[in-house]
Amino acid sequence: FSTLKGQRIGLITNHTGIDGQGVSTIVRLYNAPGVDLVALFSTEHGLHGKLDIASISNSKDDGTGLQVFSLYGETRQPTADMLDGIDTLVFDIQDIGTRFYTYISTLGLAMQAAAEHGKRFVVLDRPNPINGIDVSGPVTDAGRESFTAFHGLPVRHGMTTGELALMFRSERNLDLELEVIELVNWNRAGYFDGAGLRWVNPSPNMRSLDQALLYPGIGLLETTNLSVGRGTDTPFEVIGAPWLNGDSFAFELNALGLAGVVFIPIRFEPEASKFAGEACGGVNIVVTNRDVFDPINTGFEIARQLRIGYPREWDIGAYDRLLVHAATLKVLREGGTVRAARKGYQEGMEAFKARRARYLLY
Repeated sequence: FSTLKGQRIGLITNHTGIDGQGVSTIVRLYNAPGVDLVALFSTEHGLHGKLDIASISNSKDDGTGLQVFSLYGETRQPTADMLDGIDTLVFDIQDIGTRFYTYISTLGLAMQAAAEHGKRFVVLDRPNPINGIDVSGPVTDAGRESFTAFHGLPVRHGMTTGELALMFRSERNLDLELEVIELVNWNRAGYFDGAGLRWVNPSPNMRSLDQALLYPGIGLLETTNLSVGRGTDTPFEVIGAPWLNGDSFAFELNALGLAGVVFIPIRFEPEASKFAGEACGGVNIVVTNRDVFDPINTGFEIARQLRIGYPREWDIGAYDRLLVHAATLKVLREGGTVRAARKGYQEGMEAFKARRARYLLY
């Protein structure tokens, strides 16, 4: 804890912030000699990662009695009042490697606030669970940044939280004292199950590594009128709708011969979320070989088949909310191939890879 000694600390964390023994970072910092933990900050899904609601209020932490400032309520960025009496902000949250998963947006917004108010910023780095090598998908259209598209990133960025922090500071010109506490012995080509760490569901509907791997492609679909399995036991592993024929849809998708994945026709009835209580036809998406599986390519092929097979039923316009790439949407809307869509964003993705290389720590 040497870098934090003598400092008044504000900790941005949730239930994923644990050490190798399963002890929370809150407890570790609260009890660390010479470290003064004075406030906590929570993100989407709350401090304990159990909430799936649109707005979360401030609260108190039962264990320490500390104030918990919500960064997913009236504000999504620490305010001057919240930062009063804090010297250093510490960020410790497990990300899942996809642009629109909002923990990295909170990271960026908190860094901006720290820069504005002259606070140090320390990131306790964690692995990218779906590996730190593979980069894919279109980069956010310039000028369309949002809470689900904080920065110019492709859908799958292949970076750790600490590496993203270095990128945000540089590319957003933040005057910020930043320190990344680096990972030890991490193989960036590996997946989370090879890291020897305990899996903790990062959010209520992210319940396994398989779901995290599927999420970059399947998560893109959830802003449309399609169930992505929320309200079932296997979110992001199943998709469907009352208007979809799972048998024919699975046949069309399997006929594509996509690497490392098969599609099984199913019927399911979500207990909550989209189409709650309605019988849906759909497919179970089964990754058979993650080393050759491409979640973005698979997601786009699913979108293309939806457009071809259900042009009236499927709301393709809503697909752009998380995609944030007008050129790709146009290709898919017009029934173009995934290869044509990829050609339209390849240059931007390659430029991102060149930018990204400057910030890789491992």
